[in-house]
Amino acid sequence: MNFVNKGKFCLFAFVLLFFMINPLFAQRRMPPIRLASFVPENTAWGAAINRMAAEWSRATNGEIEVIVYHNATAGDEAEVLRKLRLNDIQAAVLSSVGISSVTPEVMAISYPFLIRTEDELQEVMRRIKPDLDARIQRNGFVTLAWAHAGWVKFFSKSPIYVPNDLRRLKLSTSTEEEMVQAFRIMGFQLVSGNVSQTLPDLNSGRIDAAYLSPILAAGGQIFGVARNMTNLNIAPFMGGILMNETAWRRIPDRYKPQLLEICKRMEKEIEASILNMEAETIATMRRYGLNSIDLTPQQRQEWFDDVERYENRLVGASNPVFHREYYNRIKNILAEYRRGR
Repeated sequence: MNFVNKGKFCLFAFVLLFFMINPLFAQRRMPPIRLASFVPENTAWGAAINRMAAEWSRATNGEIEVIVYHNATAGDEAEVLRKLRLNDIQAAVLSSVGISSVTPEVMAISYPFLIRTEDELQEVMRRIKPDLDARIQRNGFVTLAWAHAGWVKFFSKSPIYVPNDLRRLKLSTSTEEEMVQAFRIMGFQLVSGNVSQTLPDLNSGRIDAAYLSPILAAGGQIFGVARNMTNLNIAPFMGGILMNETAWRRIPDRYKPQLLEICKRMEKEIEASILNMEAETIATMRRYGLNSIDLTPQQRQEWFDDVERYENRLVGASNPVFHREYYNRIKNILAEYRRGR
């Protein structure tokens, strides 16, 4: 080998060695993961998602970058799901309504007055999450996290103590088609609308009551008109983060356990923050005139007995409103849990 060729060989070897030992150049940077969220950035959810994105980057030495589109800037849930399936975005925060488009079984968690307390919800989710995650994965997605985002309650112009009090009122609908069908079957007067129209509809008299989370009721100033909150949990408001399998497969396997562990920590952090926020929100609304109605044990039982009368129409019909298998599974878990308390 002559001197010139020998020099070229040495230079090539040096450059190759530099790239091999320098991690900043040796790693193969993945395309960024675009994560869509309908949640405002200045909430507990928004802050936790931002921390998750930063921790994923640190855990992978910058190989994985997560870009978060907060405040529904990527579109509504239907649009986000379409983009998710096309891999235009790779992950998304979805409500139970959005997740039900992937696996309808999840809406059984929202069956009215089925799950009644935070402890009951934790037990149900502990028992059914592995199966729900497996069903979601069979449909092309990976569950990164689940989170409880509070409880849905009745807010009304006049006090609601028992089911017949509500039957006399015009009740606004929600985006959860199953809940709309359930309340109609149970004989309540539902008026079509959406969350953004709740306050104008209350002011105009088009509706007299709404079912929504206290956090939404406070944020939308709905409690200023619907000044009565029945202190009874209708159903948990659930959400989660899904990633499409195409994007998940691209992530090197060596990173996946740590990334999922980051998501598990975020899951617990969000739940604790939301529950604290809900309690603080209710306390603040009470200071500003909200009438929080605590029911007697007999009045609470009247709600539970009332919905039980319609069980066959909600889950026993040929075309049930809620997934029959999952309803029965949750009901059995709760019966076992309540016996053991």
